[in-house]
Amino acid sequence: MVSFDRFTLHNGLQVLVHQDKTTPIVAMNILYKVGSRDESPDKTGFAHLFEHLMFGGSVNIPQFDKPLQKAGGQNNAFTNSDFTNYYLTLPKTSLEMAFWLESDRMLSLNFSPKSLEVQRQVVIEEFKQNYLNQPYGDVYLLLKPLVYKKHPYRWNTIGKDISHIQKATMQDVKAFYKKYYNPGNAILCVAGDVDTENIKQLTEKWFGEIPSGKELLHRYPLEPEQTEARSLTVERDVPQDAFYMAWHMPKRTDKAYYACDLLSDVLSNGNSSRLFRQLVKEKQLLSEVNAYLSGDLDGGMFLVTGKLYPQVTFDEAEKAIMKELNKLTIENVREEELQKVKNKAEAALVFSEISVPGKAMALCYYEMLGDAKLFNSEAERYQEVQADDIREAAAHLFNPVKKNVLYYKARKKL
Repeated sequence: MVSFDRFTLHNGLQVLVHQDKTTPIVAMNILYKVGSRDESPDKTGFAHLFEHLMFGGSVNIPQFDKPLQKAGGQNNAFTNSDFTNYYLTLPKTSLEMAFWLESDRMLSLNFSPKSLEVQRQVVIEEFKQNYLNQPYGDVYLLLKPLVYKKHPYRWNTIGKDISHIQKATMQDVKAFYKKYYNPGNAILCVAGDVDTENIKQLTEKWFGEIPSGKELLHRYPLEPEQTEARSLTVERDVPQDAFYMAWHMPKRTDKAYYACDLLSDVLSNGNSSRLFRQLVKEKQLLSEVNAYLSGDLDGGMFLVTGKLYPQVTFDEAEKAIMKELNKLTIENVREEELQKVKNKAEAALVFSEISVPGKAMALCYYEMLGDAKLFNSEAERYQEVQADDIREAAAHLFNPVKKNVLYYKARKKL
């Protein structure tokens, strides 16, 4: 059980405080409710670009990392489809520095042409290196627009096209910052050996005078129900043929999400899981196989992916996989099999509660979902899933007309 206090500043900043007296380290986490789904279709990759720009210095702090490192602290960030998350840790004795650093870049990021150009080049290089020039790197650039036709999940976090970042203007960047990087669109959590009253005073001192920004309505185009199977075949210079199957799945806040998550573990979590045992170990059709969720808030993807041995065809592999998936739509999983994946899910949650930064991050995430208290009931939600729920989730997911497959062929050497 992770205890916390909660308060909200007059400018809309939501604040959570978790006290942990066992550590001299304090963690600060700020979640901004902006991800790639908030971008315009002709200006994608901006949320991720901002993750980089936020480290480029603010008006009063030319180098974000320098004072933090001098104090023995460290920081990082990540962006996904739904939100952008910034986190730092530092000794308790330097707690106020965290407020100084984060409030200054929320209020007055340094928009110099040099900073924009430096970070633009960093992101362009990342796009090329990780997505265009790496084996299997463009999978999500191809798969997402196959699965999504209306919702902005149809482009990847890095962006739809590298040209969008190449053409980003100072005006574009400033408008994005003004719209999304403000107290009314953020959740702050401080965790460690801290006192709530002191945190209130520090938050008011450093964040209280920042304007709240315009109220945002996070509304996105609804993805129409899929009524026919889709596929795409590409050929690339990669070592093995690979496939990527994807189905639409329920929202992150939907009760059925938990059944889908456990279903993915039944299929591929560990060497005794169904797909590994059948297709890797016994039939030796695949060198690797995975089932996992994208976990997106508005309804993500349930994915089954794998790499084929040279003598195996896509048709053989797909038939073998669908046979295993279809079993789950008509037969309940055994009770011991279900309990095993429930225990693994609970263990992962318990592990996430160990570190102070982990707790700060999780509390912000669940507050974004609707209530930070959800963090404490998450294990219970997994334990409540029954075998019938798994079967119903499988039957709903693996409808033949709702399947999307990317066939990723290894180019034959001449």
